[in-house]
Amino acid sequence: MNNSIPLLQDANLKDKVVLVRVDHNVVKKGIIHDPYRIDATIGTLYYIAAKGGKIILMSHVGRPKNKKTGDIEIDDNTSVQPILDYLKTKLHINFQTPEFFTHENDGYLGLETSVNHMIKDLKNNQVDGIYLPNTRWFYGEERADEFGDRFANQLAGLADIFVNDAFGSWQPHASTVGVTKYLPSYAGFLMQKEIKNLDRVFKPKSPFIAVVAGSKFNTKINSLYALLDKADYLVLGGVIYNAYLCAKYNIKIKGVSDEDMETAKKFVKYAEKYPEKLIELPCIIESDTLDGCFEGKYRTHNIHELKEGTELNFVLDVAKESFENEKIKEVFLSANSIFVNAVMGFTPHFNQGTIALDELIDQNKDAVKLYGGGDTMQELKRLLPGLYIVALDSPKYYIFTGGGAVLKAIEQGNVYGLEPVKALQENASKKTI
Repeated sequence: MNNSIPLLQDANLKDKVVLVRVDHNVVKKGIIHDPYRIDATIGTLYYIAAKGGKIILMSHVGRPKNKKTGDIEIDDNTSVQPILDYLKTKLHINFQTPEFFTHENDGYLGLETSVNHMIKDLKNNQVDGIYLPNTRWFYGEERADEFGDRFANQLAGLADIFVNDAFGSWQPHASTVGVTKYLPSYAGFLMQKEIKNLDRVFKPKSPFIAVVAGSKFNTKINSLYALLDKADYLVLGGVIYNAYLCAKYNIKIKGVSDEDMETAKKFVKYAEKYPEKLIELPCIIESDTLDGCFEGKYRTHNIHELKEGTELNFVLDVAKESFENEKIKEVFLSANSIFVNAVMGFTPHFNQGTIALDELIDQNKDAVKLYGGGDTMQELKRLLPGLYIVALDSPKYYIFTGGGAVLKAIEQGNVYGLEPVKALQENASKKTI
């Protein structure tokens, strides 16, 4: 761990109100499908309470801002209430959430004095903790202007100390970066753990394989360039791989945008510098529909047998035969480090590729296996629950809580380029409480 980052264990927490930013973004339409990211922060919360601190939690949940209108939509689908219910069941402690006035289409304009009464109850041990509403319900959370600064200042006014334990929330928002300007700030235990394990991506034991999939090529292109430079092998999946195949083999696949095609063409050109690094998965599954994997409506193709100009319907998965290829098996089984941020197929119906990939990786008992969070983690749990349980406790596996944050760090070349981490470094010079 870089000594310039203030650590939670160095803070004096006794009788202090501690504002903790977590990444509990695990609620979809009011339901928690996997509490892994909540559970991963419990060590930090327990430590703060054990040292005499009073806890105020905050997290974003989903994307309540309407993409078309920009309106902030406050409803049960993006509420923190399911998280409170889970914490009460899990830890037998009662968190309370303040309510604020909604201003038409702008969500909450800021904190209101009602929260002060709740903080008084917190200090008097009348409530166990406070959990603020979804940070993205607040108008200033995602703004890089005076509104964002005002909200950050309001958040800081609630507490004596700020702890960032939300590695997955890498965006420079008021609740992740802005608040560090006004409070002594520290990295929580999960943040420390994620940074430590990122070193195994930045300084991997060779041979190092990276597997990356996604729905948009242009959102991951910079991290793909960095991985192609760094890794011994790179494997692509998802729409990213479709765009790559179209660009390299001059075929057409339904659903690949013109923007992704242009990005893919540049990537194919760049990859020519590394002819042995990019491992192509030879067998893909074409489907006539997105609605399901229906008999007679999908088929398997070998990419090397497709002629130029071939037009395919939706390519929704990598066939399991790809991972039975002897060359590809040898690459995976001889690796010492494997990084996976990938769901190979279109969920929930096309699962062949993801299952075959994860099972092949698990056959390599010696390699360090680093899984990027989010969908990668969700699908591992859904498709291979036994392996998921093993991975949680195995020293050979590590599951990051934030896959996007890992890719962003890879793109920038080090974790200290992430804005929330940089903000903690800058805060290090402030006087410790």
